[in-house]
Amino acid sequence: MKPALIRFRHLLRALGLRWKIAVLLAVGCSLVAVAIGLLIHDARARQIGEAARESATNQLIRVRQVYELTGRLDADKVGEADARVDSKELPDPLRAAALGGSRTTYLDMNGPEPSVWAARPLGGEHVLSVRQSLAAQREELAELDGQLVAYGAVIVALAAAGGAVLASRLSRELRTAAETARRISAGELDARIGPSGLPGTRDEVAELSSAVDTMAASLQRRLEAEQRFTADVAHELRTPLTGLHTAAELLPPGRPTELVRDRVSALRTLTEDLLEVARLDANREEAQWEAHLLGPLVESITRRSGVAAEVEGARGSAYVSTDARRLERILTNLLVNARRHGRGPVTVTVAGTTVTVRDQGPGFPEKLLREGPQRFLTGAAERGRGTGLGLTIAFGQAQVIGARVALANPRPTGACATVLLPAA
Repeated sequence: MKPALIRFRHLLRALGLRWKIAVLLAVGCSLVAVAIGLLIHDARARQIGEAARESATNQLIRVRQVYELTGRLDADKVGEADARVDSKELPDPLRAAALGGSRTTYLDMNGPEPSVWAARPLGGEHVLSVRQSLAAQREELAELDGQLVAYGAVIVALAAAGGAVLASRLSRELRTAAETARRISAGELDARIGPSGLPGTRDEVAELSSAVDTMAASLQRRLEAEQRFTADVAHELRTPLTGLHTAAELLPPGRPTELVRDRVSALRTLTEDLLEVARLDANREEAQWEAHLLGPLVESITRRSGVAAEVEGARGSAYVSTDARRLERILTNLLVNARRHGRGPVTVTVAGTTVTVRDQGPGFPEKLLREGPQRFLTGAAERGRGTGLGLTIAFGQAQVIGARVALANPRPTGACATVLLPAA
């Protein structure tokens, strides 16, 4: 029983909501139909039994009267009754009751020959009995059971079909809500479910749809405010930083001047990164598509990045459709990240339309692999090394040019970033 129940639970979990509702409704209707069928069967069987006992008793009375008048049990006198004195087929409980002085009946509907007996004492140690066959009544009861099963199956099928139809609307609306939530999580902040259900109704699904739409609107307002704030801050910082950079260039040579110029350059880079992130968040970036042979392009980008890296497989590369400037931004950020947080040697491998940047360092943090890049979170043990915007920008620019960036920690050591580009 338990394995069957476990299998049923596993099957139920594998079904969709619509079919779960239909199955549960069908099971519930089946239980109700079985209960009603058992009650009807029991009531009809009891009715047949009572009628048979009464008929056998009446027949026993007529047979006794004939026997007392004639002293015999002639067939022409007792009619169709199977009347006997001291019958060997008489059930023992009935014989014992008759010998005890009682007039009683015995009903057997489950034997090979269903019948009802009636018996009474006949002076001394003799018993007068009457037997009636109930084969026709049992056939009638079997036919009734068949009709109950057929009607029950029809009712269960109709209930399951009706449940599936009613649940289909609920399933469709829930799928719409789930799809809208996925679109929102993918960045489509203006996606909405809209009104659901019949006009004028306010069920749980409608409340869920309204809650998701409200959440999406609130999230959209907050993210847009954050994007505007980031862009405004970065834009406002550009003017004083330009002046500060100019003033730093006028300082006399020396170690303090180098430190000032280095920090000013870092601030300018951070400001430009913030502006780029703001443009990516606002979906304002548009790629300039061109066909490029990937190998030579990657070699040129690696040289300009300033990172000492070895390029492999450049000769066997393919043509890709991409924006060279944005691809350079992606690969440069990956190379700088490998140099900053990993260890050499850094290798760049070109294979078909794929570029892989790998180092021999400690690898990417598990949280980065699990959740993706996050702004101002580098995952590095050292404080003050990086802003966490490099990978964020690389992923954002990859989305603009239709590429895909995957991060991994291959064995035995190191970090690996793979860029898959669309073929030309």
